[in-house]
Amino acid sequence: MARPVTVITDPIFYLCAIPAVIFLGLAKGGFAGVGTAATPLLAIVMPPLEAAAVLLPILIVQDMISVWVYRRAWSAWNLKILLPSGALGVGLAWLLAAHVSDAHVRLAIGVIGVAFVLNAWFGRSPAQAKPPNAAAGVFWGGVAGFTSMLAQAGGPPFQVFTLPQRMEKLTLVGTHMIFFASMNAMKILPYFALGQFSTPGLSTSVALLPLAVAANFLGIWLVRRTPTELFYNIAYALVLLISLELLRSGLTELWRG
Repeated sequence: MARPVTVITDPIFYLCAIPAVIFLGLAKGGFAGVGTAATPLLAIVMPPLEAAAVLLPILIVQDMISVWVYRRAWSAWNLKILLPSGALGVGLAWLLAAHVSDAHVRLAIGVIGVAFVLNAWFGRSPAQAKPPNAAAGVFWGGVAGFTSMLAQAGGPPFQVFTLPQRMEKLTLVGTHMIFFASMNAMKILPYFALGQFSTPGLSTSVALLPLAVAANFLGIWLVRRTPTELFYNIAYALVLLISLELLRSGLTELWRG
């Protein structure tokens, strides 16, 4: 059922929105994990699903830029596994959007992300790349689509499956871009059906777009100049920081509720 949408005029909103779109730009440039913080930032001042809808037009424009830049570097095997299951995750989230607590979604993603990074850093994981497993890809692709739809937070589940493969840096980035570009395109109809788009929201998206695109190109520039090992270390650190933030915000919301 559609509900009234917030009129976005509060200056505090833009104090959250400006860093959020910078994070999105860096993420779409290649530092994928950092974009997960965007929706939680906006959710401080507006309902989380509405925040995700404000960001969606920005994401789609950034997707077009990033997919073009990385169009020659991507993993066909991973996308064949992840895209269908991601679509199912988006569909399931659409059906459950009115019934699933955003706080519980954040907590689940946060636990997954923290456990993944701690295992990668302190567990007995082999130093070599881990061969991907199709069943695991179906599961994590579905989780990524589900959490992306509800909170633009599909990054940690996607990385749980892809980072251990130790793909070449640009192949990992290109696979990420194509996957989430596809997920974002699939979310347009559900967000319309849920009544999350509004004239004030779309106007805000347009106003923030130039900053987001500039950050997008900055991310592309940084990724190409970052050594592969450093890139992976940064990616793991970002997943941990963002997962901790998701845990904090989820617990805070449950406490207040």
